[in-house]
Amino acid sequence: MNIVLKSVISSVVLPSVLLLAGTVRAETIFRKTFSYFAISGKTPAELDDELAKRGPMARATGARHPGATQIKFGGSVTYYESGGRCAVKDAKVTLSTKIILPKWSNRRNASKEMRLIWDTLASDIKRHEERHAEIARTHARKLERDLQKLGTASNCNTMKDRVSRVSEESVAAHDADQRRFDRIEAANFENRMFRLLRYRLEARK
Repeated sequence: MNIVLKSVISSVVLPSVLLLAGTVRAETIFRKTFSYFAISGKTPAELDDELAKRGPMARATGARHPGATQIKFGGSVTYYESGGRCAVKDAKVTLSTKIILPKWSNRRNASKEMRLIWDTLASDIKRHEERHAEIARTHARKLERDLQKLGTASNCNTMKDRVSRVSEESVAAHDADQRRFDRIEAANFENRMFRLLRYRLEARK
């Protein structure tokens, strides 16, 4: 099955809010949801065609893919002034991930061989997209730590500029890691599928 697994990545830089007095505190809020799109087909080739026609569209490539993870960073940063210096008072990062997966309508009436192929593929697509969500969570936690280490600045406008720069760098690093993961997964897709299918066949004996 000629399928390349990729992901839709949508990232938003943290906004900043100015308040006074307090100490640094951080809290990451994660939200993960799932949605599904229906496909039909009775052969591997038909499944491949259905995924190509009905899969979620990746804005970066303009092509459809078997699954996707939509990622949105958000949150807020507050500040306090003391002794003529400004520092981060509170940093809160939010992360929303929506995993989009295929649902095969013909599975119940399919042959054992086709069900095996589909179950193997569907499991790999889900694992792939879950990993995208994990990568995003790792970067969200790191961003919070980085914001807490910013120290002080001569004024809060300068500190806000630092927060914006760190946030932008974090999003860029996140997107680069996601693209790197997709490249590795795509390069290993056929070998991985053959290995998984062989393992499932042996487990059925």
